[in-house]
Amino acid sequence: MGGVIDAPALPPPAIVAPAPREVSFGLVVGSAPVGTRRVIVRVGEQVLADRPLRGARFSLRVDLPPRIVSVRVTAVDGVGRRSSSVVAGVRGLPQRAAPRAATRQLDHVLSRSVVGLARSFAGTSGIYVQDLVTGRGAAWNATARFPAASTLKLAVAVTVLRARSGVPAPGSQVGALLTSMLVRSDNDAANALEVWLAGSTSAGSARVNETMRALGLVDSEMYGGYERTPQGLAAPIPIRTESSPAFGVGKYTTAWDLARLARAVYLAADGKGPLPALGVTASEARHLLWLLALVDDRGKLGRYVAPGVSVLHKAGWLATARHDHGIVLWEGGAFVAAVLTWNPRGLGTSADVLAGRVAAESLKRFR
Repeated sequence: MGGVIDAPALPPPAIVAPAPREVSFGLVVGSAPVGTRRVIVRVGEQVLADRPLRGARFSLRVDLPPRIVSVRVTAVDGVGRRSSSVVAGVRGLPQRAAPRAATRQLDHVLSRSVVGLARSFAGTSGIYVQDLVTGRGAAWNATARFPAASTLKLAVAVTVLRARSGVPAPGSQVGALLTSMLVRSDNDAANALEVWLAGSTSAGSARVNETMRALGLVDSEMYGGYERTPQGLAAPIPIRTESSPAFGVGKYTTAWDLARLARAVYLAADGKGPLPALGVTASEARHLLWLLALVDDRGKLGRYVAPGVSVLHKAGWLATARHDHGIVLWEGGAFVAAVLTWNPRGLGTSADVLAGRVAAESLKRFR
């Protein structure tokens, strides 16, 4: 009596991109087992792509939801056998916002809005905004130096990734410190990373300054560590100084420097810009953007943007200064924004409102 021989299981596809704990602009790349005829990409029950396949390699673009998702890739062979691989913890970003280089050009309409907002602010402000697709943008007082507060923690993170190889593993000391520093703005974590870099906060801050100089950021200074975190808490865009805050010795930066820092991380996510030459890989840059996307603070640049618009940012604040800088992405593109504010008498929500209005006006213009 003859037996029935079951066909062997179809091996699962190998996924190269996207990767866990990274942002993705919708690129799905990998290889399928021998005999695969179709590749299906899903998020939950939603089918994002169902494509025929010739050969073993696949590379396709899909529209990922603007949130953290699990991406399932299924291979289907000629007799209907299926196998799947899942990548969890992927932060979807719009396809059309994928990194590209663009020459900065002054947008006169946006410039009038930005200058008007700056002049109506009861204090000193520095603003830089640029569409990352067209290069158009505007600025006000963009090279004035402000107390940096926590904004330079992004520079600390870039320097840490320069000094090591690959995205930190989940649960690792460096990975936990990066998350705490960027997502929760923890000062102790920033200090610990500076010590990890060079043995002390002063030596670590010198390493951070070296990174910023290598990127051409000459108006920013790390200046040691942070105070301990209390428990429980067409023409070029004009780059000039209109007025500068008067403050003592300490960390400082400018809207122009912060915008270039955020833009460098964004471009590096696709292997572009200056950071790859400094040792920061595309995967590491995508992980940094993934961390910035976890920041739960929509009260500044994200104050007036609608749900579905992604704000990947790092803010900083002191009694007399409140800042925000990062990348704003929507279905049609992306822009970088840096809004710095200072008032010797202190700042309330007016500074956050200014950041929100600058982002809202920029989004309206670039859309």
